[in-house]
Amino acid sequence: MAVPYELTGRHQQKARTRRALVDATRELMAQGITPTVEQAAAVSGISRTTAYRYFPNQRLLLVAAHPETEQVSLLPDSPPDDPSARLDLVMRAFTRLTLEWEPQLRASLRLSLEPGAGQPVLRGGRAIGWIEDALAPLRRTHPGLDVRDLAVAIRSATGIESLVWLVDIAGLTREQAVRTMTRSARALLDAALAAHAAGPAPSGDGTRGGT
Repeated sequence: MAVPYELTGRHQQKARTRRALVDATRELMAQGITPTVEQAAAVSGISRTTAYRYFPNQRLLLVAAHPETEQVSLLPDSPPDDPSARLDLVMRAFTRLTLEWEPQLRASLRLSLEPGAGQPVLRGGRAIGWIEDALAPLRRTHPGLDVRDLAVAIRSATGIESLVWLVDIAGLTREQAVRTMTRSARALLDAALAAHAAGPAPSGDGTRGGT
């Protein structure tokens, strides 16, 4: 199996070179440009030949520029116990990150829509974990409510995919889009709590007797 170029010899120097190319790519994306390897090389002051050793094609370069974070929670220290308040805090942080990373996330979204691209391009699942963390008290207060399923539902109405549709298709401003996504998240939580309080739906069609 081939070993990536940056993992062979002079690791620290190569890591710096790779980081410079990725940083240049993100800088260009922030300007509304979807850069080629040559453009990233020019901005970072690295030769095209060297740049292609790290990123043989544009797709690999753009995938590497996808934002990364080690955060396992978007909640502040000593968060409240109320799930609604916790969700509001997480949505505030999540939408802020989505706007900050919008150029890179849009590029990753485009790549993920290519035939055979698969999940790794968008690093799927991280936001679901953040939302689950916000909803964690429900596991204690509302046993039987599927917190994971609710987190997935909320994620489906938020994030870069929703932002793109709300801004590009619906014509909302980014501020309006953020408010819409936040309201959608709260509405899904409220609906889940109401359904849980109502109890399971009755089985059958409600008629007496049979045929």
